[in-house]
This record gives sequence, structure tokens and C-alpha cells, in this order.
Amino acid sequence: MRLRDQRVQTVVLGAVGIALFLALWEAIGVNRLAGMTWPPFSTVMVFLFDPSRQGLFLRAMGASFAMAGMGYLLGTLIGMALAGLVQIVPVLRPGVDRLSSVVNAIPAIALAPLFIVLLDREYTGMAIATLNVFFVLYVATTSGLNNASATHRDLFSVLGASPTTRFFRLDLPAALPAIASGLKYAIPAAFIGAILGEWFGSSRGLGLLMVSAMQNFQIPLLWSAVFIASAASLLVFGLMGLIERFVYGRYK
Repeated sequence: MRLRDQRVQTVVLGAVGIALFLALWEAIGVNRLAGMTWPPFSTVMVFLFDPSRQGLFLRAMGASFAMAGMGYLLGTLIGMALAGLVQIVPVLRPGVDRLSSVVNAIPAIALAPLFIVLLDREYTGMAIATLNVFFVLYVATTSGLNNASATHRDLFSVLGASPTTRFFRLDLPAALPAIASGLKYAIPAAFIGAILGEWFGSSRGLGLLMVSAMQNFQIPLLWSAVFIASAASLLVFGLMGLIERFVYGRYK
């Protein structure tokens, strides 16, 4: 009962925080405290839900969410696969660790032109999202795979378990809470990568709407695109948080 009360309190406080933020947004816009570039929340919502613009926003959402989703999936698979490989073959770990750190240290905005040349312009956002997610999942998985206790490791060694058997029977289950956290924190990274990639000449997507709105000083359009991207990222982040809580309760 106590845990249930804590969850209800968390939801209520979150809802109050969101309501206060939106009220502050509205007040700043109505009173022009930030100038013409900060419209009231109500103005943005009217613009966003105008039936004549629904097709535009739906096409942009479909393109951006598809690139973010594919980048999220690919980055997760690559990150977890490499983490599993270095766990089974430890001699590879120093090299893979350095490689992943170097790739992550390169600004995505510097890699985008290379992706435009090597890939189709439309897939630049997916490539950047993949790199962003890959690093998050690689770090989360490699750290989680070391969560198994030394006693359990010794037991598997005494029983003659192979590295592969120990990986699937011991290391991977122990790493699931860390992997769940990595999957949650990789969601904003996927959205950022997809939208950033669309700034480099994509023919559709929320990133393109943002660039076009900035160039033409279409402030409600800009804020509408930002709101859609932010709301979608927060929604999926929250859903993944529920999955993370379940995994922690089951395997922690």
C-alpha cells in the first residue's frame, strides 16, 4: 500500500509540474516577456491542431519517428552485440572501448556531411540516431554484464561452464536492469539524432519543419514542431520508465 501511495504521489507531482510549466509558458507568451519569438502555449496549440495543417504534421511525424525508431533499433542491436562480444572475448574489450569512445567524441554535426555522401540524404538522421543509441547501450550493457557476483562466477567456473553459457545464464540476466536503464536513456538520443540529421537537407520530417520555420520566421510552426518532438520523446521515455521499473523489480 505504501508503494502504491508513493507511485500516486509521483504521478500527481509530475502532473502538477507539467501544468505549472504550461501555465508559465502561457504567461510569458501572453505578456511578451521573451518578445515575439515566444508565442503563448494556446496559440501554438491552435496552430498545431488546425485541420488544414494536419497532413503536414502527420507526414513530418511519420518521417521523423521512422528514422528515430530505426536508429534506436539498430543502435540497440549493435551496442548490445558488441558488449556481449567483448564480455565473451575479453581480449577485444580495450580496442572496442576506445573505438566507441572515439566515435562518440566526434560531434554528430561533423559526421552528418559524411553520412550524406556515404548514405542517402534521407537516412542521415537514422545514422546519427544509431550512433547516439549505440554508445548509450554499449556503456549500459558492458557495465551491467559485470553485475554478477564473484561467488556466482566462481560457481559457474567450478561447474565447467563455457564463457557462452555463463554469458546467457548468468551475466545477461544480471545485466537486464542496466540494459533497461540504457534503453530508457537512449530514447532522447534517438530523437535528437533523427531530427539533427534532418537539418542537413532531408525532404521531410520535423527537423525540416524547424529549419524551414526558422528561415521564414514562422514562429508558431517552429514551436509546434518542437512541441511534437518533445512530447513524443517524453511519452516514450515515460513508457520505457515503466518497463524499467518492472525489470528492476524482477531482476534486481
